[in-house]
Amino acid sequence: MISGFDEKGFYTVKDVPSREFIEAYAEYLKKNNKLEIPVWTQFVKTSVAKELAPYDDDWVYIRTAAVARKVYLTGHLGVGLLKHVFGGKKRNGSEPPHHQRAHGKIIRWSLRTLEKLGIVKKDKEHELKKNSRIITKTGIRDLNQIAT
Repeated sequence: MISGFDEKGFYTVKDVPSREFIEAYAEYLKKNNKLEIPVWTQFVKTSVAKELAPYDDDWVYIRTAAVARKVYLTGHLGVGLLKHVFGGKKRNGSEPPHHQRAHGKIIRWSLRTLEKLGIVKKDKEHELKKNSRIITKTGIRDLNQIAT
């Protein structure tokens, strides 16, 4: 039987709303103790544009799940592009707001952790984007199974 197949049909990550999938995958990572959360995550903000650290204690699981979903959907992503995607608007007081990138340490840590889990790997064969991250076959299977 194909994973991700039930009476309603075959579901992939693309078929499920992003919020529902990210919450489900974050819960899966937390429940199965897949991530070893470093101590520094208690003290960091997610971006220079943010004034405060995240309120949710499980924000690391949510960010890792969101990174996994982005790599699944797009592929050939690097840390720089993910920093731009997860960035936001920085308010400069009386000056106009500008886009500010997210911190790279969190994204690098998430990608390395996903590589250890076998969800993501570096693509050494792509001509233009060497060492960009792509999803593995086991990663596709696992994420589709969670999407169902």
